[in-house]
Amino acid sequence: MTELWSPGFITCITALLAAGLPYLLRSIVLMCLPLLGLAWVFLTPLGIYGQFEYGGLSLALVRLDEWSRIFTIVFLIASFLSVVYSLHIKKSLEAVAGVIYAGAGVGAVLAGDYLTLFVFCEITAISSLFLIWANPGSASFRAGLRYVLIQLFSGALLLVGGALVFKETGQILFDRLDLNSLAGVFVFFALGIKAAFPFLHNWLQDAYPEATPSGTVFLSAFTTKLAIYALGRTFSGNDYLIWIGAAMTAFPIFYAVIENDLRRVLAYSLNNQLGFMVVGIGIGSELAMNGAAAHAFSHILYKGLLFMSMGAVLHRVGTCKGSELGGLYKSMPWTTGFCIVGAASISAFPLFSGFVTKSMILTAAGYEGHIFVWLVLLFASAGVFHHSGIKIPYFAFFGHDSGKRCDEAPLNMLIAMGVSALLCIGIGIFPNDFYTLLPFTVDYQPYTGWHVLSQLQLLLFSALAFSVLMWHKIYPPELRSTNIDFDITYRKWLPNLVNGIVSVFHRAAITMRPITSSLRHQSLQFLKIFQPGGGLAKTPPTGAVALWVTGLLGLYLILNLIMSKV
Repeated sequence: MTELWSPGFITCITALLAAGLPYLLRSIVLMCLPLLGLAWVFLTPLGIYGQFEYGGLSLALVRLDEWSRIFTIVFLIASFLSVVYSLHIKKSLEAVAGVIYAGAGVGAVLAGDYLTLFVFCEITAISSLFLIWANPGSASFRAGLRYVLIQLFSGALLLVGGALVFKETGQILFDRLDLNSLAGVFVFFALGIKAAFPFLHNWLQDAYPEATPSGTVFLSAFTTKLAIYALGRTFSGNDYLIWIGAAMTAFPIFYAVIENDLRRVLAYSLNNQLGFMVVGIGIGSELAMNGAAAHAFSHILYKGLLFMSMGAVLHRVGTCKGSELGGLYKSMPWTTGFCIVGAASISAFPLFSGFVTKSMILTAAGYEGHIFVWLVLLFASAGVFHHSGIKIPYFAFFGHDSGKRCDEAPLNMLIAMGVSALLCIGIGIFPNDFYTLLPFTVDYQPYTGWHVLSQLQLLLFSALAFSVLMWHKIYPPELRSTNIDFDITYRKWLPNLVNGIVSVFHRAAITMRPITSSLRHQSLQFLKIFQPGGGLAKTPPTGAVALWVTGLLGLYLILNLIMSKV
């Protein structure tokens, strides 16, 4: 049936069926699915496929164009690497849920209408939940509940937005929107939740660190980058996104610097990097859009590599707390090396992927005259080098020796990290080959003398600042603590407020109980006059009736006199 032809749909169904297969056969099937998807992407001409009418709606399951193609490619690569990384797990839940999650992400990127987008987004929300719940414990269970509620709420906003698009235009084509329309507002906030806009971001830091080591690798790749893709499809060139993105790059730095859980540090760092992409989409020029797509591509790889390295540490040592780690380079040299590659990539060292992608966004901001935003991005670039480029490898593998000794990561983890590291280096060394995948024609050379020199100066002085702070013991120490973020409003303050209001009403009800009881008794006594034999059933005396009539007539005359004067 051609109307069901979608790589995302086929991946989800096949992965679900593979759950009942033996471990070896299941692993082969799950690894082959993204490889077959990549073959489909490179062999299929650009165009719209799977079009059909349903209930008066024109649906398009697959829209393969320059913008969706690059996201589809990197989603499939990330899916394959994540499956390889999780091969040591014999149970089917994580791998199957992860591949369904990845397949739904691919389906959403290729969606040509809002109904198809909504369906696949809901599948991503539900399937990714099991990557969090696969980690036993009450903390992961509660985090998973909060995560899925927020994601389903985002999906509900998206559905309402799609319905309003149909009301306004008579079709549900997933295309450009305007914030002047109510449909645009609903879709904007739906995507803002998934992209972790400021004040809407805490589901990310809440849920990702609670997932399993393999689950976090899957989670880091799809939901937020799906939102970046959708923002580029619907709101490119919107000035609001420039300022939102700039804020996203800056505020997570302060949380990441003081955070003790290194996977939570990476979650804040993920927020920071998303901000660069949002700025690029907000600028909306061809260079900026190329930069957003390129940075999303490289970010999925190097952020996945960093989460892989921390997942390997958690798998072998049982913790990712900076205060409990250190000296692991002696036990895990390969993992240490791969982590350093990821750190160099996210820090935009020359010859690594971040250098040739992030700079496109910075250059676009300068070209378009956004000088203040450019300065914020420059500050954010220095900050990310501190908390991800230095802090992650330093406190995990070097720093003080914790005395922990363990085996190197399992072979499948090392293979996944090794391939990711090679891709990070390959993009950095051969940027022009990588640029051919971008949606617009590229007229940009990252390796100019000025760019290389200025970036090396930025990294040098950032490293110097870190060294001075550490030497003088000013750098925030790794402490066993919980940092307060905006999620305290709905995790603590809002429940306390609701409980307080309920308590006030409960105490008021107890206080008023004697009064209400007395009023109820008096009301019952009064109502007895309406019963047979009651006061109203008796024949009143003639004099009393005359008195009542005289009183009512007098009241009528007084009111009539007043109204006539008015």
